[in-house]
Amino acid sequence: MIALIVRRGVQLVFLLLGISFLVFSSMYIAPGDPATMVGGPTATDSDLEAIRDNLGLNDPFVVQYGRYVKNAVQGDFGYSYQTKQAVSEAISIRFPNTFKLAIASMIVAVVIGIFAGLISALKHNSWLDVTSTTFALAGISIPNFWLGALLILVFAVNLGWLPVGGLSAPFYTVEGIKQLILPAITLGTGSAAMIARMARSSMLEVIKADYVRTARAKGVKERNVIWIHTLKNAMIPVITVIGLNFGFLLGGTIITEKVFAINGVGRLMIDAIAMRDFPMVQGSVLLVATLFVVVNLIVDIVYTFIDPRISYD
Repeated sequence: MIALIVRRGVQLVFLLLGISFLVFSSMYIAPGDPATMVGGPTATDSDLEAIRDNLGLNDPFVVQYGRYVKNAVQGDFGYSYQTKQAVSEAISIRFPNTFKLAIASMIVAVVIGIFAGLISALKHNSWLDVTSTTFALAGISIPNFWLGALLILVFAVNLGWLPVGGLSAPFYTVEGIKQLILPAITLGTGSAAMIARMARSSMLEVIKADYVRTARAKGVKERNVIWIHTLKNAMIPVITVIGLNFGFLLGGTIITEKVFAINGVGRLMIDAIAMRDFPMVQGSVLLVATLFVVVNLIVDIVYTFIDPRISYD
């Protein structure tokens, strides 16, 4: 296990280096001049040239990228071109909202997805199976922005049951939970559908295995057959989907944060892209990439606890 973590740590370094290069290159060749964003409409040509020199934008690409990597290794991701705020500080302020939204969405996705998948598999070809399959197809097909707007219209505007707009209240309070419900359902529905489909197919495959048939022939109670012999083995591919979806949720909150006016990293990233705020974009993308890789490492570790037969040697 320690060897696995060390290997993944080394891979993480090279992976983040590659991601930083791609993001930096994309921002470098992107149309638009950050100096005009910083200087504003009244800046003269001499002002813009002075801004470029001050920001190091006139240096060759290799020099700019090398300087960025050197500072990033030391924990300095630069300062926002717009607000002059340190990138690490801006992200640290907004990341808790993104993390809370991702966790709440993952809870919604896991609970609904696994429950729907199990019911669908255990009641194969019944009306419950058809309903679950239809739900999964609809969940994958419905865009987040449309579902979010619909939920706001029904539950916030028409019924007035739930608030909408930001995550100002602490998550452990009643108000904080209410603020999380609509965005969590919006963001978690697509993941719930994918988890449901994977849980259904995995359960149907495991149920047909010889050891399950043997357990039933020996007179083991059906409840024990499902929860002890079947579910644990069926969860391995499901955990893969859960881990990947959690990584995507952390980096895919942009639309949901926009719809529900949540001040998170996703909203920060899209605003920074629109304003050509290169340091903010690069810092946000590196954070999401790091979290995605870490989540996948955790999934690999969880595998060994669920199925001791799995080895990474």
